[in-house]
This record gives sequence, C-alpha cells and structure tokens, in this order.
Amino acid sequence: MSDRRWRSDLILLALAGWFLLSSLMASQALAGEVNSVRLGGDRTATRLVIDLSDDATGKLVSNAGGKVVVALSGVEIAATMRGGGHGLVKAWNLKPEAGGVRVTIETADGVQVRRRFVLPPGDGAPGFRYVIDLSPAVVGPPPGRTADVQLTSLKATPSTPPRKGQKVRADNRRIVVIDAGHGGRDPGALGGDHYEKDLTLAAALSLRDRLEKTGRYRVVMTRDRDVYVPLDARVQIARKANADLFISLHADAGPDEAVRGASVYTLSERAAGRSARLVTKDDWFMKAGYRADQSVSGILFDLTQRATKNRSATFAQILVDEIEDEHTLLRRSHREAGFAVLLAPDVPAVLLEMGFMTNPDDQAFLADPKTRGRLVVAIAEAIENYFRNDVRIASR
Repeated sequence: MSDRRWRSDLILLALAGWFLLSSLMASQALAGEVNSVRLGGDRTATRLVIDLSDDATGKLVSNAGGKVVVALSGVEIAATMRGGGHGLVKAWNLKPEAGGVRVTIETADGVQVRRRFVLPPGDGAPGFRYVIDLSPAVVGPPPGRTADVQLTSLKATPSTPPRKGQKVRADNRRIVVIDAGHGGRDPGALGGDHYEKDLTLAAALSLRDRLEKTGRYRVVMTRDRDVYVPLDARVQIARKANADLFISLHADAGPDEAVRGASVYTLSERAAGRSARLVTKDDWFMKAGYRADQSVSGILFDLTQRATKNRSATFAQILVDEIEDEHTLLRRSHREAGFAVLLAPDVPAVLLEMGFMTNPDDQAFLADPKTRGRLVVAIAEAIENYFRNDVRIASR
C-alpha cells in the first residue's frame, strides 16, 4: 500500500513538473516579435507603425519634454532597434525591458500623442500593427500656408468659454466637431413652417451645450449661426481641429409623406477613392518625406482610412442603439453613402438624418424643443459610450 502511494505521489509530482514547464514554455511562446517600424506623414500629422507578429498591450508612460515613451507588453526583441526622424519625429528607438519593449520617440517641441490603437491582421496586412499618431499640440495652418479667410472666422476654438463651476481638463478633453447641416443661402428641406437649417442648428447648439457642460469635451462648431459653409470647408475645420469625432446633423426629405425615421450614414467603400483624390488635391494629409516611394504613402493612407472607417462604423452602431429608445428609426438605420462631409480619411465621422421634414410626425418631433431635446440627450450619450470604448482600445 505504501509503495502504491509512493508511486502515485511520484506520478503527481512528475505531472506537476510537466504542467509547470509547459506553462513556462507557453508564456514564452506568447511573446510576439517586432518585425519592423515605419514612419509616414509630415509636420502636420505623423504616424509611427510597429509591425508585430502577435497582439500587444501598450501603455503611455510619458508625453513631455520632447519625448513620447510607450511601454509595450507581450512583445520581445533581441537587441535595441533604432531609426531616424521624419515629420514630427526626430528619432526613435525600441529597447528590451522586463516584460516587454520600451518605445521612445524623440519629437519636435509641442508634439502630442493624438491616439494609439492596435490593428489586427487583415486586408492584406499579415500581422498586428501598433499605431501611434502624433500631431502638433497647437492647431494651426501647415507651415508656409495661410488659413483661408472663411476658415479663420470658423477656426477650431471652443464656441463658448467655460461656465462657472465647469470642470475643464484641457489636456484630456476629446475634440468633437458638430456640423449643423445647411445654413445661410442653403435652407435644406422644408417641413411645415420650418426649414431644415434652423432645426439642425438648434439641435447642434443644444448638443454643444450638453457636451461642454461635462468638461470632458472641447466642442468645435462648423457654424453656430445662420451662415453658409461650403462642404469641403466643414471637412477642413474637422482636420484643423485634430478632431476625435465629427457628427453632421441633418433632416431628410422624400416624396412619400408616410416615410419617417432617423438613420445614420458612414462613408461608403465606393466613395473611398474620392477621399484619396481630395487628399492629393489639397496636399493636407500624409505627404511622406519619402516622396519617391509612393507605395509607402499609399499603404499608410489605406491603413489610416481603414481604421477611421472602422471607428466611424462603431460610433454609428452605438448611435443607432441610443436613438432607438427615443425616436423612430428607418428599417435599415445604418447606411453608407459618399457625402462630402464624411471624406476626411483620419477623422471618424457620421451623418445623422434626424428624421423626415416631409413627415408630419417627424417634423413635429424635431420642431418641439422638448422631444428634440430627448434626441440630443441620446446623441450625447452615444458620444460618451463611444469614447468609453475608445479608452479601452487605447489602453491596449
């Protein structure tokens, strides 16, 4: 009996040792490798991409004194990797440390981390990519260019000063651009005795006030009065502001008065080419210093646009879910289109049709400050939920 018990103990001990060894080997196997580091963009927006063999978790350690430091866990390298500068980056290096890799980016003065995220394999990319977007902390026109007169009057500044008792965290506030559709000589659709331009502005101003009251957002309006703003200027306002989110408010119209309900639009695949042409024409995005290597610029553009489209679609779904409790939705509530205001390749953007001006019920809903206010609350809650989700993504 004692021999049998001894043999059992020996077997259990051997199994325990085997499991321990397997766990150690598995933990080592889980560490991904850095395949390469790429830079793209210019002095208005620079992107650093770390190509990985596996997923990784990143933590922003520091963004001060001309240095950005990020700790990557779940990654390993055999020796220090270094690289030269480009755009806002003077130099970079990756050094091995306990539990992962320390990424140090030497930057020009006044550079901030705009966002960080992980992209999984897909669309021709074989591995994971850890992306760090950098931008100047002070928003302004690119060097050598003058902001156009119309944009100067609509430049990216908070539309109202902080109110008494309002908590303001300037370093951490998200930048949201609210676009009130139509305006000035462009009245939009007519419903009853109301023009679309007036109802979109009323909703936009209410949404601005609600977001600013939280102290978590810096809100930029494409218009805060009855003026006409060209569509391409609205896109430029969002980009000059380094916006984290763009939402354009509209009200639909149609030949059938019975049709009603809200819907949310994001950029369609068919319109993606227009975005690339707009970028090339205006020369205000991702003009890589390696001008001879068009493939690098193209890859970085596609990477940016894909990530932006994914974020836009995420917000669109959150927005639909929130609105559903307060307002009627069209049967296919999330749609895709080539609207000009959605063309910025690096700003998540949606266009919300709040209802139909040609439907009496929708028109009454939007014209009544009380019911319109319920819709605004739902939109604001969707924005809050979107950025809560974004924080979880950036913490990876």
